[in-house]
Amino acid sequence: MDTEKQHTLPPDGAAASHHSSRSSSQVGVTHSSSSPAVQCPAHTTPARITTKIDLHLVPFLIILYLTAFLDRVNIANARTFGLEADLGLTSLDYNTALTIFFVPYILCEIPSNILLKRFSPRIWLSICCLGFGIVTICQGFVQNYGGLLTTRFFLGVFECGMFPGCFYLLGMWYRREEAQKRFSLFFGSTSLAGAFGGLLAGAIGKMDGVRGWNGWRWIFVLEGAGTVVIGLIFLLTFPGFVEDAKWLREDEREYIKARLHADQGHSAADKKITFKDFKNVMKDPKVWLGGLMYFGLIVPAYSYAYFSPTIVKTYGFSPIMTQLRSVPPWAAAFVFAMVVAVVSDWAKHRFLFAIGPICVSIAGFAILLNVHHNLPVQYFALFLICMGTYSAMPIIVCWFNMNLGGHHRRAIGSAWQVGFGNIGGIISTYSFVQSDAPLYKKGYSICVGFICLSAVSCILYAFVIMRENKKRTRAGADQGLTESEKAELGDLNPEFRYML
Repeated sequence: MDTEKQHTLPPDGAAASHHSSRSSSQVGVTHSSSSPAVQCPAHTTPARITTKIDLHLVPFLIILYLTAFLDRVNIANARTFGLEADLGLTSLDYNTALTIFFVPYILCEIPSNILLKRFSPRIWLSICCLGFGIVTICQGFVQNYGGLLTTRFFLGVFECGMFPGCFYLLGMWYRREEAQKRFSLFFGSTSLAGAFGGLLAGAIGKMDGVRGWNGWRWIFVLEGAGTVVIGLIFLLTFPGFVEDAKWLREDEREYIKARLHADQGHSAADKKITFKDFKNVMKDPKVWLGGLMYFGLIVPAYSYAYFSPTIVKTYGFSPIMTQLRSVPPWAAAFVFAMVVAVVSDWAKHRFLFAIGPICVSIAGFAILLNVHHNLPVQYFALFLICMGTYSAMPIIVCWFNMNLGGHHRRAIGSAWQVGFGNIGGIISTYSFVQSDAPLYKKGYSICVGFICLSAVSCILYAFVIMRENKKRTRAGADQGLTESEKAELGDLNPEFRYML
């Protein structure tokens, strides 16, 4: 995906000189001048190696998270095909079924990333994929409300590792200036899942009555079965960390590790994560701001994912047409997110590319709060909400994750951001209740409030890292630290510079 003009990255000493002359909003890791240049193996080029990584890593992550997100939100599609009536759900039962998913999902994020590092991404993420695929199939056989709650709970148990684990893995392969396109392409699988889920539900819904089953049961069974097949394949083929990649030559592996070291500092890949590491990471206020940035966007994101078919249905469409009408906003969101990501990587900047889409999303909710009798305009507002929210989220996650240095700080920090942020998922499940239909003013207002929280957190985070960069530049890079101490510090290393 990327084209690199030179086969040799600048020596660390040159990087030090270069970064000291740049503004504090730029990025860099400076090291001692005695460090050697990062030399690309003679048989290949940097661009070819990057493309090789893309082909061996990104498609797996996209497919994995597409299936996870599809199995998570297909309950919204099932709802339009009679799930509530068949199971005798009343009042807020549907909302509670959505909520219970997030309980284990939130609590198990950090333990899951620790287990991922211990067992390898291939083993751990593939097992999780098999697990939530089987649970999704089981959802198709539930006979009552209790059964639905049980399956949603275990869906959260198995899906908890998908999002932070995949972002963690991406962050251990790419430099910061080339990461956003990959993060957004991976995150775009949520948009693809939304679009594909609508099309798939529309097609599967036509099986309503086959073998005496209503359409919503077929949605769960068929989509879950597809996930199980994918999980079995991934158990044999899923990629891992750079240190374990057998599809790389030894000199290629060393080159990738060296250029990541030049960009992000020491990874400390061989260091076990301890409870002391967890405490040290959680003392950093930047980590809490990273969680708040994501938390603020989760509420509108899950509100849209879980309730957009319900909102579209209030416009007077049939169940099949409701599914089909839900597809275009997701497709537009994927395209917009990739455009934002490409420009963000080109500019080597994240902050403004997070704030811009946030404003787009706010505009969409503002329209829905004020326009109630113009269906084309209301439908257009759904495009703005989906495009803005699902473009800002990957920017925020990539920005925060790639500003964390070292395996242990990134493993803990990325899981914390996603785990804490998904508390917003609980709020979203009760933001849109049936008694507020069809205007849903309360739900739209809640979403706007949380988006504003995300925007404020982004501004504070930008201020903190700019101040830290200036402080480190004034103090100078030579702090007399050993290589082991630098690895232990990660992005707290005085030589590290945060990306704005």
